[in-house]
Amino acid sequence: MELNQKIKEARECLVQEGIDGWLFYDFRGNNEIACQFLNIDKAHRTRRWFYWLPVVGEPVKILHAIEQKPLSHLPGEKLVYNSWQQLDHHLSSLLTGRKKVAMEYSPNNAIPYVSKVDGGTVDAVRKCGVEVVSSAQIMQYYQQFWDEKTLQSHLFAADLVDTIAADSWALIKGHLESGKTINEYDVHKFIEEQFEANNCYSDGSPICAVNAHAADPHYVPTAKGALLIKKGDFVLIDLWCRHKDPGSAFADIARVAVADVEPTQKHQEVFNVVKHARLAGVDLIKARYKEGRAVQGWEVDQVCRQIISDAGYGEFFTHRTGHNIGIEGNHGDGTHLDNFETQDFRYLLPGTCCSVEPGIYLPGEFGVRLEFDLVITRDKTIRITGGIQDEIVTLL
Repeated sequence: MELNQKIKEARECLVQEGIDGWLFYDFRGNNEIACQFLNIDKAHRTRRWFYWLPVVGEPVKILHAIEQKPLSHLPGEKLVYNSWQQLDHHLSSLLTGRKKVAMEYSPNNAIPYVSKVDGGTVDAVRKCGVEVVSSAQIMQYYQQFWDEKTLQSHLFAADLVDTIAADSWALIKGHLESGKTINEYDVHKFIEEQFEANNCYSDGSPICAVNAHAADPHYVPTAKGALLIKKGDFVLIDLWCRHKDPGSAFADIARVAVADVEPTQKHQEVFNVVKHARLAGVDLIKARYKEGRAVQGWEVDQVCRQIISDAGYGEFFTHRTGHNIGIEGNHGDGTHLDNFETQDFRYLLPGTCCSVEPGIYLPGEFGVRLEFDLVITRDKTIRITGGIQDEIVTLL
């Protein structure tokens, strides 16, 4: 999006939120959100700067005397400081008469992904007599919105991981039926090879986890410690990738199977609970959009978590329900489905994507995670990508 268009739309958002302006701040590139929004490069910077974007009126830059170039491409009046006293004076003058100011701040650090401004700077701004509020909701419009090209890249990746998952089950099944040995690491390497063969990459290691290893949400097999996959075993795979073309989006899924003709009663019971929780989360999102009402990330997590808790497995659901799907990384900085690790009060917006992946992890036994991606298109259509697993795959 063009910078002038971003500024125009940001002002519209500020009006809707009842905020007087957006105060961008950075020191040594620590606030990548501000730098990305304002199109500031990664050149060496050693001094603090501010950029004030009011609802109405001319923007204002505050820059150190020996480092005045970082904001030269931006519109607005320039205020220059040498000493900290001058910086305090400029801030105080700038914010006089203002009531509410947005910054990359999260109350109680509830959403650490957007908490980029240090506490001391927030103190300095509050000292000017204003209320500091989070820019979390506003910044989503510019960081996480997908255009049609990005959406198509995600759909390519989603179809690919769905295909690779099916091929991974076929690989295991073939080895079991022929009496050949195969272990977790063999499957892990197969998935990585398929990524490379399709000009894709992952920002992490694909997971193949057997039995108790599947009860560790972030288990990654290694050549030395990988378990053999044998008859009766429970197997979980988790894989995510994006095309290597710049600007492509990730897709992320998780599936489960048993190396047998049918799952055990407990496998099936836990699977059914997780599937029910996943459906409840999606149903809430769909219902809210149908009603024309917004839904916050924490609400979706809470609905899924309640299903699992009511079934008696609450203590074994040890991570959030889902994360924003990104471009630079699989875990983006947009709204997460989370009321567990954090309380994500941001809205799920059109033009964004998140994973939906409730899970139950029974230490020493097995774990079930059922993950697909949920895209909310710009016209507010809810679309599931990456395939939907409704039954446990049987490998014999």
